[in-house]
Amino acid sequence: MIDTHCHLDSLENPAAALGELNLSGAVCIGASPQHARNAVELAARYPQVWATVGLHPTDAAEHDTPAARAELERLAQHPRVVGIGESGLDDYWAQDQRHAQQSAFEWQCDLARRVAKPLVIHTRDRQGQESAHLGVIQTLKAHPGVTAILHCFSGYRGLLEAGLERGDYFGFAGNTTYKTALEIQAAAREVPLDRLLLETDAPFLAPVPKRGKPNRPGYVRYTLEFVAALRGMDASELERVTDENARRVYGLGSGE
Repeated sequence: MIDTHCHLDSLENPAAALGELNLSGAVCIGASPQHARNAVELAARYPQVWATVGLHPTDAAEHDTPAARAELERLAQHPRVVGIGESGLDDYWAQDQRHAQQSAFEWQCDLARRVAKPLVIHTRDRQGQESAHLGVIQTLKAHPGVTAILHCFSGYRGLLEAGLERGDYFGFAGNTTYKTALEIQAAAREVPLDRLLLETDAPFLAPVPKRGKPNRPGYVRYTLEFVAALRGMDASELERVTDENARRVYGLGSGE
């Protein structure tokens, strides 16, 4: 089982986490210059780990500098780097950072195009608002040659339709298992099997029955079992399909 999105360097013992619940692989997300360095180091050390490099929208105002871009450009060429981001837009915490977030997002769209790697996208709005989702839709429409992975998909209908039209991938995390996550669950039923990914976002968003505890990459299996039940299919078959999707979109190779 591949965890397609985790922050492995934020765990106390990454090596131990990789051995849990028969986890066969993990994509470690480098969402700042320091985390990108950490992700590449872990990917170079462990054969079952791959890395992404990028700038998280909530860090863009602080970290998006010419030096940071130059370093991420260099790291993006590393053979164990399989994606760019996580990038995107986030209006949940600070709605006055849109210019910085948009600039970083546009640059990462261009970087993903130039290195021919998928772009991992974070999208978050305050409850009852949709400015970040609408901004992501508009930006993606302006970059048709970039494959997006819509990480921790919220279930927002407009982004679901836009992503399906573009052929993007949708990542479902532990919050899919929460009782109130009805829109996310509806999307997890609807997304075509060949566009569905499973992730943890560890150490965040631990799934039921681990909710409230630090998340672990191996806990992706709880989300697997939940989504399989939602779709009325065998968990082993969903594991096979989602791992195949992960290898395809990230270019992992069937022998790794």
